[in-house]
Amino acid sequence: MNRQTALLHVSIVCQLVLGSAGFRVLAGGLVPAQEQAASQNSKAPLANFIDIGEKAGLTMTNVFGGVDTKKYIIETTGTGIAIFDYDNDGWPDIFIVNGTTLEGFAADQAPTNHLYHNNHDGTFTDVTEKAGLVATGWGQGVCVGDYDNDGWEDLYVTYYGKNRLYHNNHGVFTETAEAELAGSGKAWSTGCAFVDFNRDGHLDLFVANYVDFNLSTALVPGEGTSCTWKGVPVMCGPRGLRGSKNILYENRGDGTFADVTTKAHIDRTNGHFAFSVSTLDFDDDGWPDVYVACDSVPSILYHNNRDGTFTDVAVMAGVAFNEDGREQAGMGTTVADYNGDGRLDIFKTNFSDDTPTLYRNDGDGVFSDVTYSAGLGHHTQYLGWGTMFLDFDKDGWPDLILANGHVYPEVDKYHLGSTYKEQRLLYHNNGDGTFSDISAGAGPGINATSSARGLAVGDLWNDGQLSVVINNVVNSIHSGNHWIAFKTIGTRSNRDGIGAKISVKNGDRILVDEVRSGSSYISQNDMRVHFGLGAATKTGPVQVRWPSGLTERFDNLSVDAIHTLKEGSGVIVSTTPKKP
Repeated sequence: MNRQTALLHVSIVCQLVLGSAGFRVLAGGLVPAQEQAASQNSKAPLANFIDIGEKAGLTMTNVFGGVDTKKYIIETTGTGIAIFDYDNDGWPDIFIVNGTTLEGFAADQAPTNHLYHNNHDGTFTDVTEKAGLVATGWGQGVCVGDYDNDGWEDLYVTYYGKNRLYHNNHGVFTETAEAELAGSGKAWSTGCAFVDFNRDGHLDLFVANYVDFNLSTALVPGEGTSCTWKGVPVMCGPRGLRGSKNILYENRGDGTFADVTTKAHIDRTNGHFAFSVSTLDFDDDGWPDVYVACDSVPSILYHNNRDGTFTDVAVMAGVAFNEDGREQAGMGTTVADYNGDGRLDIFKTNFSDDTPTLYRNDGDGVFSDVTYSAGLGHHTQYLGWGTMFLDFDKDGWPDLILANGHVYPEVDKYHLGSTYKEQRLLYHNNGDGTFSDISAGAGPGINATSSARGLAVGDLWNDGQLSVVINNVVNSIHSGNHWIAFKTIGTRSNRDGIGAKISVKNGDRILVDEVRSGSSYISQNDMRVHFGLGAATKTGPVQVRWPSGLTERFDNLSVDAIHTLKEGSGVIVSTTPKKP
């Protein structure tokens, strides 16, 4: 499959396509608020996404298996993206995981992961070698967290094979085997997330694993019962393969980690084909829980028992299956309060011939599948991967973007009801519990087709306009609505403030979200928490419940600004937009 990267501007979407291809960036615009009323009558689009990837300097080739055929399942899963400020200059940078091929490469030609430095002017420079991140292999996912609380974001990259933890030494990374996070070297790890599950102020690490896979014994298309699809021979799996177990590592606080998978009861849900990881405090008890999207088996919701152990409550909570009681092939996940009731909801992308799934949090630890009533059940032809809630028009209601792409090149040759390359989907939140599909009018960045995988969202230009980077696209949207964003610095809590719950009073509504690592499809978003405010020119009180349990209130914060909040110290920095 071919891969590319694109950048969309109000959201920058950098899109990735499986195989070998250049990256492209899509940039576009959001219709200004003052023009939106007129657009209702003129049918002008709410968003316009265009490709600005090459102009922005995202020019790497993303490689992942064969271009025209996929002999084994390892060639189909693709890679993730991370948006994070690696050099502490205040501007988000982009890290893109890379893969390889079955045939391999000469040592001096092997594809590597890539780190792009934000030049503050709308462009990026490849600093991979300078930053010490040259590595090759079957890369998969990525997550970010300051695991040693030194003020510099560290990087964890998962692989089919040995995982890698990179310690950030003031902008230069060192692979750190001493942390004991590499795994067995034989596993197939996918999604990951840093999370302080025991609230001791040190970030722990959750790693999802997919299947136990051995290239030397793997069946080829057509050889087994799991090696055909709609009567056509295709690559085998995941059904028919042996599922793997997820891993939880506890941070000892001395730069090393301990595998507490069994002690924490994570392995009591075993044999699942796990992909994406999203952390959320779904029952609002102040302790982080973990949701895992699983392929072809029930999804997992690990409830934090507050004693160092977890219980998988997905079936009881209503998030293991869809409303028909059917297991789905989950790929990507995202979390937000989409309906404004103060509770965090879950959205999941799935395989083709199915719909994505929206789980509404009804309180008391129970969710309802509201996919169809929310207007998200109309497309069954797409195979979804990366996805994020993002308020692209800053009206205070989280919208949805989905990256799609099939795993079987054969769907084109045999006309199996889908296409190998698929467009993205963009849903606008109507503010009444429903969404409208506005993809058709959202510009070429949405409607161009590819076989996309990883997707990450961030404010790349520090101007309040969220960008989406897909292992394929970037989008820019400009709106007259207002916004506010927060960077958290923990003191008693972990330094990133991962797990902090932020609540913003906006008129008669309370907007809520959390600081989190991971999410989407095996990717990492900008950890700064962004809220659209609509026409409001000021907010009411802002409340932060830190992972330590401390709750702080902040008054009279300016809108259209990024506020850095330090636990126990108040607002230490407020910055207004600086356009490139």
